Amino acid sequence: MPKKAPPDADDQDRPPAARSRMRAALRDSPAGRGWRHGKAIELGQRSLGFAALGFLTLVPLLIVVSAADPEHGRGFAEWLGDGLGVSSAARDEVARLFAGPAQVRQTTTAFGLAALAVFGLSFGAAVQTGYEKIWDLSAARWHARWRQVLWLAVLIGSIYVTATTTLWRHSAAGTVAAALSAVLFFWWSQWMLLGGRIAAWALLPGAVLTALGLLGLRMFSRLVFSPLIASSTVSYGPFGTVLVVQSWLVGVGVVVFGGALLGRLTHEEITTATETLLRRARQRGR
Repeated sequence: MPKKAPPDADDQDRPPAARSRMRAALRDSPAGRGWRHGKAIELGQRSLGFAALGFLTLVPLLIVVSAADPEHGRGFAEWLGDGLGVSSAARDEVARLFAGPAQVRQTTTAFGLAALAVFGLSFGAAVQTGYEKIWDLSAARWHARWRQVLWLAVLIGSIYVTATTTLWRHSAAGTVAAALSAVLFFWWSQWMLLGGRIAAWALLPGAVLTALGLLGLRMFSRLVFSPLIASSTVSYGPFGTVLVVQSWLVGVGVVVFGGALLGRLTHEEITTATETLLRRARQRGR
């Protein structure tokens, strides 16, 4: 009996039509595009860099800023405890890592402030590069560094206001105002650091998603980081608290860059849906 010819290798490797369509749909879906773009911009690595720069360069600067008001300055430790959303016991552990406002004012020098400002600019450059990668833009020219300076100044000012007032914590209206302020800040941040190369209305979804992500991170911190600070302190001492704070900063980096990335995908989906509706409306009008 003659043997049948073996099937062609291409036929063996070719997936069924249904599987091909499913893979194509998944690849072209917002989730698929977001996954590919997240890998392309190295979201995880950028978030780790965000956390490292934030802890090594921005944290000392924020400690000085929170100590600027002798009467109302709550100190960076208290501001960080509010941001983490952790319990009172966990806030006490965080407070042990940082000097109080009075001690900071006594030991701060002009050279130290200048050094912190220079290092803080590297943080702004990292955020700007992340936004440029998300929107597939080329790096800004050297003479546009003033945007990083202005962004850092506004960031410091907003943190100073947050660190020296508690009104936003005592009323629903204050909480809403804080949320709207966060949306406006991240909306303006993208527009400023990108040099206006992306339309402002296209950046709004990313700002809203970033603010919502930070709110979700705060709720997650209350559930996870509070007990983790306590257990890490017992196991590793103050260094355990440092690890938890660093982990939180990684989460902030993921939210900042991930929110902007999801905002771009949302903008593209809205634009595509709007164009489809307009095209169908024109076709019906003929």
